[in-house]
Amino acid sequence: MNLSELINYKYIVASVVFSVLGILILFLAFWIVEKITPENLWKEILEKQNMALAIVFAAFIIAIAIIISSSIHG
Repeated sequence: MNLSELINYKYIVASVVFSVLGILILFLAFWIVEKITPENLWKEILEKQNMALAIVFAAFIIAIAIIISSSIHG
C-alpha cells in the first residue's frame, strides 16, 4: 500500500476550498454587520473597552461560524 492510496487528495483540496470559502463568508458577515451598525464596532471594542458589545459580537461570530461549518459539513 503506497501513500497515494492512503491519502485521498480530493478530500484535502475540498477541505481547503471549503475552509477558505467559510472564512470569506465570515469576513463578509463581519463587514455587513460593521456597515449596518451606527458605531464603528472595532473602535468601540478596542478604544472604549465596551465589554458588552465585545461579548455580543463574539456570540455573533460564533453563531455565523457554526452555521458555516454545519453547511460545509453537510
